[in-house]
Amino acid sequence: MPEKKRGLGRGLSALMDEVAPTATRTMLPLADIVANPRQPRRRFDPGAMEDLIESVQARGVLQPILVRPAGGRYEIVAGERRWRAAAAAQLHEIPVVIRELDDAAAFEIALVENIQRADLNPIEEAEGYQRLMANHGHTQESLAKIVGKARSHVANLLRLLDLPERVRAMVAAGEIGTGHAKALMTAADPVALAEKVRAGGLSVRQAEALARKPRASRAVSVLTGRDPDLAAIEARLADALGMQVVLAVGKPPSGTLAVVFSTLDQLDLLCRLLEASPPA
Repeated sequence: MPEKKRGLGRGLSALMDEVAPTATRTMLPLADIVANPRQPRRRFDPGAMEDLIESVQARGVLQPILVRPAGGRYEIVAGERRWRAAAAAQLHEIPVVIRELDDAAAFEIALVENIQRADLNPIEEAEGYQRLMANHGHTQESLAKIVGKARSHVANLLRLLDLPERVRAMVAAGEIGTGHAKALMTAADPVALAEKVRAGGLSVRQAEALARKPRASRAVSVLTGRDPDLAAIEARLADALGMQVVLAVGKPPSGTLAVVFSTLDQLDLLCRLLEASPPA
């Protein structure tokens, strides 16, 4: 007899049936329900929440949330947004489905529900995968089957957790995309390049080009015998822009600053950076 297929391909309800085939549907007071401290999602979009609150005020909570018994109360497994909206709408009770679930099954369902609804940002999703691997013995292959994704998708998201904390925060906030983040993994200074991507609105292709550019090719100057202070300024600017920089000082305090680009992409990048940082 073929093994039952698990994961998003069969739907969240099928996954819940597999981990807990029996359940009780009832109404519970909001005061008897508590949030899940292991909820994979930590960010709740204020605009989306306002829309949901208005819907709950007008029509109530139409779809039950999933809870499990926990210390005399009931802990949310799936449906925390609806619970929050019900509280904001000042409802006294909401429909629930009660299931007996262990920690591993509860977190698995919470992760799948959020992924299915596209409620997780890439960092939250990656942290969910990491937690299932570290605490519940899952492999990348088993996680891919659970969430209905390719193993490469799981592996690529897990790699995001190797980025510096500042870059991870930018990805989580939607300030830079997942494609940009992947490009930053090979950059000499991921934080500096992330700031350039955000400030200049750079494409993934542009970010990849800058990340690949070897530091040795960022020339300090095309001239020799330069003042060491000027050379240091040229080096700092060249390193920041990823392009050749030439600084020429005339009669003080005048001078010229030249930025040498070799491709149209570099010119476009330079224009974006200048437009994003107008003079005070």
